Amino acid sequence: MTSTDSAQQPTGTPAAKPAKDPWDLPDVSGLVVGVLGGTGPQGKGLAYRLARAGQKVIIGSRAAERAQAAAAELGHGVEGFDNAEAARRSDVVIVAVPWDGHGKTLEALRAELAGKLVVDCVNPLGFDKKGAYAIRPEEGSAAEQAAALLPDSRVAAAFHHLSAVLLQDPEIAEIDTDVMVLGEERADVEIVQALAGRIPGMRGIFAGRLRNAHQVESLVANLISVNRRYKAHAGLRVTDV
Repeated sequence: MTSTDSAQQPTGTPAAKPAKDPWDLPDVSGLVVGVLGGTGPQGKGLAYRLARAGQKVIIGSRAAERAQAAAAELGHGVEGFDNAEAARRSDVVIVAVPWDGHGKTLEALRAELAGKLVVDCVNPLGFDKKGAYAIRPEEGSAAEQAAALLPDSRVAAAFHHLSAVLLQDPEIAEIDTDVMVLGEERADVEIVQALAGRIPGMRGIFAGRLRNAHQVESLVANLISVNRRYKAHAGLRVTDV
């Protein structure tokens, strides 16, 4: 038998599928993105960047009037509603509420968030005279707390390491950073990666399952220390990817 013969696929055996290109991401341009906590610095900045990139964005707040005022300020077609209505109207919901209100907010919106892809970007942090430090929730991370509170939703984690100052600055055209994305389902992770990639300068990088979210969330404490020492707005870049 020749070497060519020995390399042939056995009769009746299906050929193996080629590995999926990790950069083959879905078209997410038609999705409506809701941002809960969209009147805070991080949520407002994310809403602005996504809307500026052409995404349909809805921001939510505990008070509809605050959300509407923030939406009018942002422009780019952004609309504002209370959190429950924002969740109902959205395909993908980014959670950018303060950590101390995280659990109660999600618990109250369980029905509105059912069936949705929920992207948690909350960083459980404390502050004292030594600076910022990470808090470890009972569930392991903010993202895992979200997954526990939202059993009928698909939870991913992303957008933790972005500077609210840079996000909201209209003079900055590109934000040079990577977004670490965590989740249980590849399809959901790829949707979030694709959303991150719509913002000029950003890439979404798969960074593991939700069980790895704590160290991603807690790294923000280190970035805060970097920013204070160097008067910077530091982000992250993953090399060799």
